[in-house]
Amino acid sequence: MRRHGESIPAASTSNANAAAPRSDWSTLTRLFPYLWQYKWRVMAALAFMVGAKLANVGVPLLLKQLVDAMTLTPQQALVAVPVALLVAYGLLRLCTSLFAELRELVFAKATEGASRSISLEVFRHLHALSLRFHLERQTGGMTRDIERGTRGVQSLISYSLYSIIPTLIEVTLVLTLLAVKYDVWFAGITIVALVFYIAFTVTVTEWRTQFRKEMNELDSTAHSRAVDSLLNYETVKYFNNEEFEAQRYDEGLARYRRAALKSQRTLSLLNTGQQLLIAVALVAMLWRATQGVVEGRMTLGDLVMINAFMIQLYIPLGFLGVLYREIKQSLTDLDKMFRLMDKGYEVADMPGAPPLALEHVAATVSFERVSFAYEPMRPILHDLSFEIPAGKTVAVVGPSGAGKSTLARLLYRFYDITGGRILIGGQDIRQVTQASVRAAIGIVPQDTVLFNDTVEYNIAYGRPGAGRTEVEEAARAAHIHGFISATPKGYDTMVGERGLKLSGGEKQRVAIARTLLKNPPILIFDEATSALDSANERAIQAELQSAAQNKTTLVIAHRLSTVVDAHEILVLESGHISERGTHTQLLALGARYAQMWALQQSND
Repeated sequence: MRRHGESIPAASTSNANAAAPRSDWSTLTRLFPYLWQYKWRVMAALAFMVGAKLANVGVPLLLKQLVDAMTLTPQQALVAVPVALLVAYGLLRLCTSLFAELRELVFAKATEGASRSISLEVFRHLHALSLRFHLERQTGGMTRDIERGTRGVQSLISYSLYSIIPTLIEVTLVLTLLAVKYDVWFAGITIVALVFYIAFTVTVTEWRTQFRKEMNELDSTAHSRAVDSLLNYETVKYFNNEEFEAQRYDEGLARYRRAALKSQRTLSLLNTGQQLLIAVALVAMLWRATQGVVEGRMTLGDLVMINAFMIQLYIPLGFLGVLYREIKQSLTDLDKMFRLMDKGYEVADMPGAPPLALEHVAATVSFERVSFAYEPMRPILHDLSFEIPAGKTVAVVGPSGAGKSTLARLLYRFYDITGGRILIGGQDIRQVTQASVRAAIGIVPQDTVLFNDTVEYNIAYGRPGAGRTEVEEAARAAHIHGFISATPKGYDTMVGERGLKLSGGEKQRVAIARTLLKNPPILIFDEATSALDSANERAIQAELQSAAQNKTTLVIAHRLSTVVDAHEILVLESGHISERGTHTQLLALGARYAQMWALQQSND
């Protein structure tokens, strides 16, 4: 039984807050602490960046000296130019590249470190979110958001630190030099051109952002459909729907193509407008410089220097539209990833909650007047009370939809109950840490999903770090060692995506071995043998009963033959316990359990 729906009010509020518009500045502020962990590298990178720009500005100045030197007599030029200016020119060119490379080398660790820290934090946060979130998510779209967000960190740092900030520094140096060394017209023309250029670029890019966002959303949708279809490969094949899935995917790609073409057309408009503004500014600057040379106020070297300055300035400015767009996109992608981190915990530990203590306490499990609903208008459990004494086995049976599997989810605290309380060893599970509760419980679920790794990895997942001998012992107890040994690669056999290379029974026995290896004080068997044939079911049932000795065990079952030895059997109907007792007592009662037993016996 799997039902899910609206989040509880606290989660809804948190998600609403996370969805509120966030400014670019607030996203940058959120990123800053991750970079400031490497503050000395940041400061060194900034110093190298300033050094690179000083060297870069020095190149046109030296070029002016070289050109002016050519007005000397041939004998003077032969002595002065090669010895002094050419060597200095080469050194400045070298320093420009050297400082830029040192900047990147020093800052690489900060960039990669920040990306790693953010990615790890997102990964941990996603694992901490409730089951409800993971049942409602779209895996393909979410992984795409995380991938783009991680890449956005690197792009944002790269574009801002390696392009935008250096260009601003160079513009400031050049404007100051032109205003001081020559007349104010040069600085004025440059400033006016820059103002128009930046205003045009920002305005058009802001307008274009909507198309870029649409492209990303359509890309995520198409990717989600593709991933969902491939994960459900067998279902697609069962219903012969390959062409249907291809059409759905192609529909998403076609919508993405239309958005991409619209984005490209607006990009061409942006680039054309930028080049027009640059051309007008260059003509105005060179006209002013040429006029100064004709009037004798400036030398030919001054003209060459101003031209070189303009080229150095406008080449990076030519990419300003791309840079601004990419920075905006990186901020958008980063913000999406931060929104994932902002999603509130539906199930959270209390501040200062201690771990569950079972060293000197019996692992008794108690449900006291428990009520629960996945959706407020659709309650599942009503005022439910029962106890699983330490070392005993209690079985829960009943029709589908009665709420049996919900008991396991509540015990694991995947959801918080809406009324009553659940105790383990007399401790309310809401007042201790979730990690300690889950460490004390082992489960063999009805639907077993395995990692796309080896059989050994999947069994050892019950206790990471367990050796091969311990893994084999657990596999023998689960009656799967013989099958594993018979395969060509043995325990190194890959089980495939979600374990699809194994049969349902083999997957379930791997799950049993995994839980036996964990060896917790509390066990949950949720239809643990439902995928097994009768012969293997009897053999495994004996092993499960052996594993349950002296452990607090909750058995959820449809097959009544698997629970006849339970210390107590609860018949759950519509969220209420309608009958309780041993197998013999319930048969003697001649009510619902007896009817279910008779029906299953006649079917067998």
